[in-house]
Amino acid sequence: MKTQSPPATKVFRRVAVTALAAALLAGAVTPGMAAADSSVATPKAAAGQNRPELQKAMQAFVDAGFAGVQVRVHDQRGEWVGSAGVSKLGEAAKPPTNGRFWAGSVTKTFTATLVLQLVGEGKIGLDTPAADYLPKLGLDPRITVRMLLRHTSGLFNYAGGETYDDGTYVPGLPATGNEWLDNRFHSYKPEELVRFALSKRARFEPGTDQNYSNTNYTVALLLIEKVTGHSYAEEMKRRILRPLGLRGTVVPGNRTELPGPHAHGYYRYEEAGQWKTVDISRQNQSLLAGAGDMISTTQDLHTFISALNGGKLLPAPLLAEMRKPYGKLGYGFGLFVQDLGPNCGTVYQHNGSPPHGYGALMYSSPDGKKTLTASVTWVDEVTRGPAKDYLKLTDTLVKQVFCGGQAGSAD
Repeated sequence: MKTQSPPATKVFRRVAVTALAAALLAGAVTPGMAAADSSVATPKAAAGQNRPELQKAMQAFVDAGFAGVQVRVHDQRGEWVGSAGVSKLGEAAKPPTNGRFWAGSVTKTFTATLVLQLVGEGKIGLDTPAADYLPKLGLDPRITVRMLLRHTSGLFNYAGGETYDDGTYVPGLPATGNEWLDNRFHSYKPEELVRFALSKRARFEPGTDQNYSNTNYTVALLLIEKVTGHSYAEEMKRRILRPLGLRGTVVPGNRTELPGPHAHGYYRYEEAGQWKTVDISRQNQSLLAGAGDMISTTQDLHTFISALNGGKLLPAPLLAEMRKPYGKLGYGFGLFVQDLGPNCGTVYQHNGSPPHGYGALMYSSPDGKKTLTASVTWVDEVTRGPAKDYLKLTDTLVKQVFCGGQAGSAD
């Protein structure tokens, strides 16, 4: 999501990792120590694994002020799951190791995969103008499907707004801060979001630059619905969720509840000289239709990203196209391509953060056999806090999984 500080937003997107931060209510959390959850069924190879290095990297989030974290790792040693911190402020219980959470922009990887399945079936052309499929929207005819998936269309980002090269900031729909808090149950329709974006000046000429914009993936949602004749949710269930058995993943629409066990996210603000903390576990994510609205679990994200990189969801040529880094973001189609440095190799990832209080991690090796999926919760504020804390913590966790804890190069 965009923040209300345009310069910081550009930095957050440039590093290709969602910039989260912990701004916890002082003294409100008594963190529980990290521990592997023996109640979750794991492969025999993982039974009894201690993995202190993973416990330490996970506990570091809580020590830094995050409310809770749940982590799942699949590698040559099997599966390891654990959680640390608290599920809810004021209570001692740790976050459920396979609880549901708002997954944020991880949704984009699912949407891109669905679009590419339709490309493979000949129903969509990557280099066909999106306006050919959606003639009533008034899209620039130079914008192709490829540009949407790569964030090179130049479309204004409806969620939060845009800062143009000349320094001009144009606000978008309420996506962070107190204004979002007051409107967090508002329902949006995908076409409404896109038309709002199209009412604003384009960030740049189509294909001439790259800028992360949620609008691209909401247009992709409309594209899916137009060429299939079915809703985005129906196609997602039919093509990806059901075949992979992703029972914990939901396209919520206007649904505001996280179903089943889940950790709670919070937002903190000052009013009349008093600080107030609000539980924001309930929110309407129709604001990010097709771009950041999904609910998922660490198990489902593992199953999905492993299947994707293992070649089970797309023909090899299209998977190769999807994973080809492009532009200053190193972005393929719904995936960031991240080089972890010497002796570590490349990972394919997409992290996510809804407006406030939740964050998700999804990383995979090129063959899909090694994955890291996680969710964090915290008490957020309008400033989002210092990005460097979250980036450092995430980098350490990723390096423990993919580099055996080696320093590697920061991305």
